[in-house]
Amino acid sequence: MGVFFLELFFDIIAARLSVYRPVPGLAPLYQIRDIHIHGFNRIPRFQQHAVGISGTVLPLGKRLIHEENGQRLAGLIVETEAYVGEEDQGCHCRAGRTERTEVMYGPPGVAYVYFVYGMHWLLNFVTEEENSPGAVLIRALQMEEGLEVVAERRGSQPPERWTDGPAKLCQALGVDGSYNGMDICRPDAPLYLEPGMEVPGEAVERTPRIGLNSVPEPWKSIPWRFVADTAAFS
Repeated sequence: MGVFFLELFFDIIAARLSVYRPVPGLAPLYQIRDIHIHGFNRIPRFQQHAVGISGTVLPLGKRLIHEENGQRLAGLIVETEAYVGEEDQGCHCRAGRTERTEVMYGPPGVAYVYFVYGMHWLLNFVTEEENSPGAVLIRALQMEEGLEVVAERRGSQPPERWTDGPAKLCQALGVDGSYNGMDICRPDAPLYLEPGMEVPGEAVERTPRIGLNSVPEPWKSIPWRFVADTAAFS
């Protein structure tokens, strides 16, 4: 199973952002359409293998928006991690379907927000077809809008440290457990994605996921962390 996912990973990553190829045994890699809502081109629905979403199509370079009290807090997604299936020993779903992980079983386009270390919220987006668990952890943003609010929330931290971690960005945006299970593709959702900047494949660094020290191989070392070179946005 580990060999299958490694081969699948490199097959998906080999495609450029503008090219989408089917992989036998999986749902179509790309099912997405854009609509114009409230003056912004929201992404209303997506379904794609989580690795493909992190590394080739979504959400690297997409703009994550939280509308709060009539103000947009927004930033480009620059770092993600993929967690795929019950076989993935780094994934919460390794223990199967539970009350906590139910959200990860779909539908795609739903927020999975969970609490860690008794103090931090982390934001994920469910990506797989329904009943097939998988999600992408949003690890870092390059903030663009709502900087005054973010600066106040992040205290004495310098701007480059405001949203350079998954817990930090949730604090900056004001995302907490009340968003767990939210359909971010709803037209009235306060948390959603917009098309942002295209990130070419050569501008994406891939590494093992962070903090999986006790996870067995190959899941500990599989390169499902994706970091965009922010120079690609300039």
